[in-house]
Amino acid sequence: MALRRPAAALTALAATLAVAACGNEGSDPSASVAPQGKSVLEGSLPLLTGEEQELAEFEGDVVLVVNTASECGYTPQFEGLQKLYEERRREGFTVLGFPADDVAGQEPRDDAAIAEFCEENFGVEFPMFAKSDVVGESANPLYQRLAAAAGEPTWNFNKYLLDREGRVVEHYEQGTAPDDPELNSRIDELL
Repeated sequence: MALRRPAAALTALAATLAVAACGNEGSDPSASVAPQGKSVLEGSLPLLTGEEQELAEFEGDVVLVVNTASECGYTPQFEGLQKLYEERRREGFTVLGFPADDVAGQEPRDDAAIAEFCEENFGVEFPMFAKSDVVGESANPLYQRLAAAAGEPTWNFNKYLLDREGRVVEHYEQGTAPDDPELNSRIDELL
């Protein structure tokens, strides 16, 4: 299937709106976390297809967990996340996407529409999970463990980097792009 990329105008508009729409530009771009305890990759969660996915199956890989939203100014990061996934998956790296509407109300789509949007606009092939909450008491169990280890997401497209044992080693804010040299250097260290 041929993949369509977002129009240049849409991409430019999204980049312009990123700071205004998603805020927090003054926050710390990343926070190192000393890996401790056991893996956060426990239990199972549904994918966009409805199929249950055992999270422990990702242990052994370096994992980047990202809360996503299709109407955020940072939505063009999907393209960079897919590129990062393509370039490093053979080395034991994966991206896990978690669509959420509870951070800023920027994911109005249902699971089927999210899957279509991600595939048609960005060619997303990395695992995308069913839409769920990622902050507060209603957060899915993985995000509850991520919050306990490194803090809750402050906006859409926060990134949690996990080592091969499934432990959180870094938490990056939304302004850290997938091609960020610091992020990529840290991934390389873990691979």
